[in-house]
Amino acid sequence: MINLYSIRPKGFNIGNDVIYLGLNHFIRNAFKENFNVISLPATSKYESHKKAGVSSQTVYEVNQFGHGLLIGGGNLYENGELEVNPIALKALEKPMMIFSVSRGKIYNKALELVDRTDVMSDDKIALLNQRADFSLSRDKATHEHIHQLGCDNILGGCPTLFIDEIPQHLVPIMESDRTDALISVRTPTLMSIPVVYQYELREQILTMIALLREKGYANIKLLCHDHRDIPFAASFSEVDYLYTEDVYTYLTYLRNTRLNLTFRLHSFIPCLAYNVPTIKISYDQRAISMLDTIGLDDWNINLLKDDVVTEVKQRIDHLEELEEKKIALKKSIWPELRETLQSYSDKFAKQVKEQL
Repeated sequence: MINLYSIRPKGFNIGNDVIYLGLNHFIRNAFKENFNVISLPATSKYESHKKAGVSSQTVYEVNQFGHGLLIGGGNLYENGELEVNPIALKALEKPMMIFSVSRGKIYNKALELVDRTDVMSDDKIALLNQRADFSLSRDKATHEHIHQLGCDNILGGCPTLFIDEIPQHLVPIMESDRTDALISVRTPTLMSIPVVYQYELREQILTMIALLREKGYANIKLLCHDHRDIPFAASFSEVDYLYTEDVYTYLTYLRNTRLNLTFRLHSFIPCLAYNVPTIKISYDQRAISMLDTIGLDDWNINLLKDDVVTEVKQRIDHLEELEEKKIALKKSIWPELRETLQSYSDKFAKQVKEQL
């Protein structure tokens, strides 16, 4: 039996579980046979135990019992999300693939994109990419940064763009949870944006709720991706909120709304796959570059630079434009990204099997 170790983000954000579903879809297609996936957290900061990341413990276990190592997907190059022991990494004996990992800048008070204070050092990013047999970057900004470090990497996009290909597990939900509009929120204090914009966000969301009601979206709910969003969501007496730790229930909520207005990448991208109308409000390079990568940069709304409510109204009035863009992208950029994700998964599987 083939054992694949998968070091991935296991934090509070349910978006990590959506990415994991997407990643496993491509790996399953590549191996075309049964295999074991042993999933380990990328960092121990959310865990009660210490087996996490690329550590001496995990690499020893991979060398003893594993046949390959996957790292990703998600924003593991930032936010302290991946622990890397250079000595352990050097000792890794099995094929390794970095799958759809990102690194992005944030806006400072002058609205200039700058490095995060918790970004992984360039030395470690280079070390990981030099050791990797295959490295797929999630977005253009990450791909360019790693390229500038002198490392080979491939622009692969995000596997959740193809999540509709996965057999769907339907979760029964109440009729009241079939919404006219979901607003995927993020607690302002957890957003890496200048404080003045954090304080403005609640009023902006209230205005968006009023706008949605004017446009005929009666049943509106907030969607929390992380339990830390609940106090913020609960502060809105005008609307209820939804939260789940079950990825299939989460995806069911997305599939049963007429419109997803979102600050979160991993409700926006699955909605594209499910053909649910969706509008993205971005506030960092990670999201902006991801929309550029999938050809929807002109559908993006920049929270810090655009008149957000005006832009949301414009998008709601012209949702048919999103459909037109998607029809074109499904004949151009998206098949190329899919082919990249699958072909490099196939190459990884081939290398794993050659070393059995």
